[in-house]
Amino acid sequence: MNTPTLIKEYIWLVNTIHQANRITLAEINERWKKTDMSGGVEIARTTFNRHKDAIEDIFGVIIECDKKDGFKYYIANKSVLREETIKHWMLSSLSVHNAVQEGIGLYKRILLEDVPSGYKYLQPIIEAMKTNCCISITYLKYNNEEIKKYHCVKPYCIKLYEQRWYILTKVDDVFKIFSLDRIKSLDIMTETFCMESDFDAEDYFHDCYGVYRDEKATPQRVVLRVSKEERPYLKDLPLHHSQEEIKVTDEYSDFSYYLCPTDDFIGEILRKKNRLYVISPIDLRNKILQSIVAMENNYKET
Repeated sequence: MNTPTLIKEYIWLVNTIHQANRITLAEINERWKKTDMSGGVEIARTTFNRHKDAIEDIFGVIIECDKKDGFKYYIANKSVLREETIKHWMLSSLSVHNAVQEGIGLYKRILLEDVPSGYKYLQPIIEAMKTNCCISITYLKYNNEEIKKYHCVKPYCIKLYEQRWYILTKVDDVFKIFSLDRIKSLDIMTETFCMESDFDAEDYFHDCYGVYRDEKATPQRVVLRVSKEERPYLKDLPLHHSQEEIKVTDEYSDFSYYLCPTDDFIGEILRKKNRLYVISPIDLRNKILQSIVAMENNYKET
């Protein structure tokens, strides 16, 4: 069996066990035989065990069997599958590919979001990160028509946000974010750098919303009042990992956050329109109000 086929089977197996929470091999085979991959043939126990070992090696997902609960299989380390991990992103991407392949006859009825072309720079950036090599790039900012050349750029980490890839770098010892789809050219340099041993990408973005961090800003408690119509959406898809529902009524809920309320966060609040508004802090309320007034003035002028 070729590697792509095996990977498809691994992904299917992880998703099946994860969705079921706990499931026997017999129940797995009931679902397996309904797929095009099976050819109507069950997964032999020896094959299942090999798949289980390979899944742990490749994806770091540990599948264990609870003999006291009717020999049911389960994901022992579900934290690997949390949304912000690279393993989760990889599994999700491959899962979508599997689903599309299974429904190939429905290709006109399966619509995916487009991702800008910046992904072509992912591989060289990852190579530079692996060897701690500096890169040089030519870059065109969104709000500027001037293409600028950056030399000796130190690549620290990459982040996917709203269908765009970003790279966090250090330029002249200052952290700087670049959007990959605005990079016009990129070269890996022979010059290397020594990245701080205590740098943690997850910690760096911990108090951020989106990809931009204001080094001068400090995180603060933000409370949003959310309408009953918007409430289930925020529960299913929190705005930030610090989200906590602190008050519930028939008409609204109050959610608290601990973050730096950057322009990205303000933009998301405005996007929700009248379905939520800021309770505190007062300076954030005023910024939102100023944006609303400016928008109103724009429409009055036209």
